[in-house]
Amino acid sequence: MVEKDFQDNYKKMKGSLKGQAIAVLTSGGDSQGMNATLRAIVRCGLYAGAKVFFIREGYQGMIDGGANIEEANSLSVSKIIHKGGTIIGSARCNEFRERSGRLKAAKNLVGNGITNLIVIGGDGSLTGANLFKKEWSSLLEELIRKGEIFSIENTKYSCLSVVGIVGSIDNDFCQTDMTIGTDSALHRIIESIDAIVETASSHQRTFILEVMGRHCGYLALVAGLATEADFIFIPECPPEGDWQLKMCEKLSSHRKAGQRLNIVIVSEGSIDRNGNAITAEMIKNIIVENLNQDTRITVLGHVQRGGRPSAFDRVIGCRMGAEAVMTLTEADPEKIPCVICLEGNQLVRRPLIDCVKDTQAIQKVLNERNWEKVVRLRGDRFGPILGTYKMLYGTMPIKPSFEKVQNTSRYTLAVMCVGSPACGMNAAIYSFTRSCIYRGHTVLRVTDGMEGLINDLVEELKWSSVVGWVREGGTFIRTKRTLPDGNYKKIAKTIRKHKINGLLVIGGFDAYISVLQLAEQRKNHLEFRIPMVVIPSTVSNNVPGSDFSVGADTALNEITRICDGIRQSAHGTNRRVFVVETMGGPCGYLATLAGLAGGADQAYIFEEPFSAQEYLRDIERMKNKMRHGVQRGLVLTSGKANVNYNSRFMKELFIHEGDPEFDVRMNVLGHYQQGGSPSPFDRYLGTKMSVKAADWLIKKVIECDQPDANVTSKSPYTAVVLGILERQYSFTPVEELKTEADFENRLPRKQWWLKLRHLLGILASHDEES
Repeated sequence: MVEKDFQDNYKKMKGSLKGQAIAVLTSGGDSQGMNATLRAIVRCGLYAGAKVFFIREGYQGMIDGGANIEEANSLSVSKIIHKGGTIIGSARCNEFRERSGRLKAAKNLVGNGITNLIVIGGDGSLTGANLFKKEWSSLLEELIRKGEIFSIENTKYSCLSVVGIVGSIDNDFCQTDMTIGTDSALHRIIESIDAIVETASSHQRTFILEVMGRHCGYLALVAGLATEADFIFIPECPPEGDWQLKMCEKLSSHRKAGQRLNIVIVSEGSIDRNGNAITAEMIKNIIVENLNQDTRITVLGHVQRGGRPSAFDRVIGCRMGAEAVMTLTEADPEKIPCVICLEGNQLVRRPLIDCVKDTQAIQKVLNERNWEKVVRLRGDRFGPILGTYKMLYGTMPIKPSFEKVQNTSRYTLAVMCVGSPACGMNAAIYSFTRSCIYRGHTVLRVTDGMEGLINDLVEELKWSSVVGWVREGGTFIRTKRTLPDGNYKKIAKTIRKHKINGLLVIGGFDAYISVLQLAEQRKNHLEFRIPMVVIPSTVSNNVPGSDFSVGADTALNEITRICDGIRQSAHGTNRRVFVVETMGGPCGYLATLAGLAGGADQAYIFEEPFSAQEYLRDIERMKNKMRHGVQRGLVLTSGKANVNYNSRFMKELFIHEGDPEFDVRMNVLGHYQQGGSPSPFDRYLGTKMSVKAADWLIKKVIECDQPDANVTSKSPYTAVVLGILERQYSFTPVEELKTEADFENRLPRKQWWLKLRHLLGILASHDEES
């Protein structure tokens, strides 16, 4: 079952659990984003009319009962969304493994009138939840026989509904793309590696970093991809028998090519092909003995679990918590427990026990040393990520590699950026360049976007040209907003001069318009009949044909970080409301998602027209909250939410109408949102999209290769936008997307995130009367 659309279903949710009670617990290892999930469960549960209970200290708290089972209200989850860990505590509980422990837990739930349970944890915690649900009827019958509950309670509480949410930094749970906490852990790892790179380069050192992942190498793999690590060790793909020699040869070749440092990442559960442990200390000794390099070890440890959750983990925590409550409103006594999973950009409900069995099966296959099957069981994403790492971070190919194409011709492919810069563009250029060179083709950089084609600012990119680009923000090939219109002849001349066979354009709405204009001029210019693909890359996330754009996640994290700091700055002052203006132009993506991630009270956007009356309504809500103990308010607005009621007008109105309940401060974030180091998500997304773009371009170039050695096609399917749409990557013709684009306001006509607007209101407690 797919995630429900709150825009259509939130009214059904309201009051649907009246008279019922929901309990939530966190169990096993903690992970960042759990508090965002708790906040969503409590406030959505209250919205649905239920009582909501915290169970403190995991299953042990459910067994011990008493003060460990505590009723929560809206204020219970105020000011927690930015905190790591879990405010209700977490613990591993051996007593719950025994029926006697589960019997005590059942009695405590019945004593509090609880028949709905949400468990946030890993596979062990969810296995316990499934068994508890399975035994529920027999546990109540035993309690009646022992005289610990009455028969009428058995009738009233005969059914227990259970929903699971996976919280684990290792991302080791099957049938979900990401678990809560993984993205934040990647932030800690990559921030650490980026910092280490500076000192390592200064002293020409080799650093070995040990990261978490006893049985799953996802963190090490994605961190390696996002930081240009020279070598990685993960449990799922142990190195070959002569790995010591291969590693040293690779590190040495990278130094000879001009690198001043080497980075090796090792997952804590790494083993060789015989099942023997590979440790950081062992790797260090091999490097020192064979290469005589100054080598240091850094063990990141629990730093990876700590710190504030990333914007991604906050948003996905909010969505999963809300979806868990929505699942309870539709619960059927006969239904088996489900777990909320992420597939692409969609939340899906999967049978809990099936996911647990698949997850636990991996350890068995690991013990059998069936490495190919292990990688396959990790899911559809793991194998391709591993293959991409091996391709991009090997040594420069001595001979062209044509194993993925049937034609051995050497083609020329160009890459350019159009529009405003965004973090992750360099990662996309890096991956596209190496992916094409790996297959034996030539890559040209076009400097300054379309102006580069107009003025012939074209030069070749080599394998080594892009070293160190992945971690850098902006774009090293520069970008401008100039469109092709009026310069078609000059552009055609440059394409013809350099014999460009395919074109990758990275950018926002301007990039889409640029390729659309070139495609529409194919009838007049044969040079434009080459395959062309757009990778959406803009902080605004406003390109038709894709749910996500490279760069938007980094901007979202910057906004969230700044909003956390702004709120903290007011500690110890009078009650205060902050008005924050984000980028995005007419697109309200950043304001809405930052509102969810930052726990905002409201986010005003162009897509939902409003007047001064909405401002006055929200001022009254804010005053009411202040009277009931809230000390801080946060209101966001996108830069062009309303041409008349701008952020300055909003500030003045809030000051005038909010006095004396609260004072007001305004912050316009500006270009902070475009700067900084790319987030792990944007590095990965840029890499993934550019590799797919390279595969697509090469395939289309071969298909369009004519007997006269010209690459030409008039098919609309050779000028496309590469995007993520719901659960998959899609190539959509730019001409088809014309009907889906609002050119006046530079927006897609359909935007998936608008369905989260009602969730934003629920989590801000807009519906509370008191």
